[in-house]
Amino acid sequence: MGQMDGKVALVTGAARGIGQSIARKLAEAGCDVALCDLKAEWLAETAGLVEAAGRKVKCFEADVSQAAAVDAVVNGVMEAFGKLDVLVNNAGITKDTLMIRMSEQDWDAVLDVNLKGTFLFTKAAARPMMKQRSGAIVNVASIIGLIGNAGQCNYAASKAGVIAVTKSAAKELASRNVRVNAVAPGFIQTRMTDALPEEVRKKMLDAIPMGRFGQPDDVADVVLFLAGNASSYMTGQVLTVCGGMVMQ
Repeated sequence: MGQMDGKVALVTGAARGIGQSIARKLAEAGCDVALCDLKAEWLAETAGLVEAAGRKVKCFEADVSQAAAVDAVVNGVMEAFGKLDVLVNNAGITKDTLMIRMSEQDWDAVLDVNLKGTFLFTKAAARPMMKQRSGAIVNVASIIGLIGNAGQCNYAASKAGVIAVTKSAAKELASRNVRVNAVAPGFIQTRMTDALPEEVRKKMLDAIPMGRFGQPDDVADVVLFLAGNASSYMTGQVLTVCGGMVMQ
């Protein structure tokens, strides 16, 4: 028996990396899982992991920055499963360059996916959750939203915005027993960090007191905590998962 048996979760950006780990952990804890990404075919591997855990899965294709597409996903989840207990807003992109070289398009693209997408999904999921008088929303922010980073002003702004949306939504939804929290990962080992030059990796590791990059499962475990009953008296919080790199 899992700690979240019978619950229904929706995970955006679920095709790989952190999103895939979150979906698998939720399934292993007993959730049926709806998966969302830009292309439905990208979700085949994650769907297999959910099924391997013995849970139901349904895949949705959507551009998270488009309100009609987001509403269609949430409506589809309600039609398929009859309820929505957990939303994890994980979908995100980067378009890094120094501010003086950053195009308006690169600014807009990152803010649209990372921040607007989080807003749209939170808004859409809040309706059935408020009606149920229960729910947990977990937003994937970043330590970059807390400390900034050269070459990432668009990403930093988007993730700082996610933190602000988290706190505001938490205040709005608490009376209906819907909790909204965020996790702020540090440097997590993915294909992106694997491709970095050795000197860059060393510099990054030197800034992490624990001396190692995180793994996607390190983030997924904290998301699972925030989605479940163990955190039932927590809302509006931001938990950093960064090996001590940022201490609030």
